[in-house]
Amino acid sequence: MLQTRFAIAAAALVALAVPASAQFAPPPRPAAPKITAPSPRAASCHNGASFDRFLADVKSQAVAAGVSQRTIAETSPYLVYDQGIVNRDRGQRVFGQLFTEFAGRMAAPYRMQNGQQHIKRHAAAFARAEKEYGVPPAVIAAFWGLESDFGANMGNLPTLKSLVSLAYDCRRSEMFVNETIAALKIIDRGDLTPEEMIGSWAGELGQTQFLPTHYVNYAVDYDGDGRRDLLRSEDDVIGSTANYIANGLKWRRGEPWLEEIKVPSSLPWEQTDLSIQLPRSKWAQLGVTYPDGRPLPNDNLAASVLLPMGRNGPAFMAYANFAAYTEWNNSLIYSTTAGYLASRIAGAPPMRKPSGPVAQLPFNELKELQQLLVRAGFNVGKVDGVLGQQSRAAVKAMQIKYGLPADSWPTAELLARMRGGTAQAQPTATVR
Repeated sequence: MLQTRFAIAAAALVALAVPASAQFAPPPRPAAPKITAPSPRAASCHNGASFDRFLADVKSQAVAAGVSQRTIAETSPYLVYDQGIVNRDRGQRVFGQLFTEFAGRMAAPYRMQNGQQHIKRHAAAFARAEKEYGVPPAVIAAFWGLESDFGANMGNLPTLKSLVSLAYDCRRSEMFVNETIAALKIIDRGDLTPEEMIGSWAGELGQTQFLPTHYVNYAVDYDGDGRRDLLRSEDDVIGSTANYIANGLKWRRGEPWLEEIKVPSSLPWEQTDLSIQLPRSKWAQLGVTYPDGRPLPNDNLAASVLLPMGRNGPAFMAYANFAAYTEWNNSLIYSTTAGYLASRIAGAPPMRKPSGPVAQLPFNELKELQQLLVRAGFNVGKVDGVLGQQSRAAVKAMQIKYGLPADSWPTAELLARMRGGTAQAQPTATVR
């Protein structure tokens, strides 16, 4: 879940594509694990230190952070380097996908129904979590379903090996050193054993895929057995996820998160952005309604208009609580799908289908557009053919310059205009 979910949707997309039939099965304790030779690139940020020397320093940091020598000794056979994990991290790539395609697959009726069934099955825990943390059951169930299909697919790789390998690699070394130490703390306080600590290749754990730091800070013992077990205890999963959403992601009790809307063709498209919030009464004045034509409430509740596929695609009213979704995972496709799935579990009807096909630039052309935006002076993040938040903001800025509908959706017309180079952003322009 990422505030630190690595700002990468790839991990989520790859994990979510795995069939839900994969079951948790901890491997036996390795007697003498084989250490893969570290990559020369990995040592460059550690003053040339070997993995063994680096690991000794991490262990010292863990002891200084309160981890016992007993836990250090117990986990040592698992703290081994795996170049394959690092290769996966370096090689991940998000393939462009239309929101309607991704949401159609990930927020399918079966997952909505499964979420509703889990809410009924664990009614007491959900009711307790909502009372204590203010997070609606549907919000918890949506993340639960998307992250692991309610515990069916939590990953099958030794967490400690994944974490320490990514810690030795230079790309996000400091982050994963902290995550490694947090994982040792989880073991030290008796929540999980090293053998039980199995999860995704990126080190996330449990049925809602907590990073170890989130596990340490937000996991709660909701079933009263003395352990915080997010792998096997559904009650612990429900309570801990609610705690993280409420206190880690700053959920606002009693407020909505995402609702489908209908937008008029006359809407000032430059106002449609998550960074722009207007009172619902103002959106109503601009002609925004619910999909069936009902008017929006005439109140001052602030909201943004979110167009994940531009003005010709689905439209949503995103409220302050939607920030919890973009903090969980800052992929707009994932966060919007999670919010939409939660609304469906809570009883909202399916979203309307676009009146016609929504054109999407092919991968190579989207990458070319990003390159042109960089030349125009914009910071789009990584030039990878993926329409992230920075790319969307840069697209909007150029649409405004060219007098095109500024809905943040890249089109062939915008690409053609930018190929012509008749307008440029200021050289110092940076879109964040």
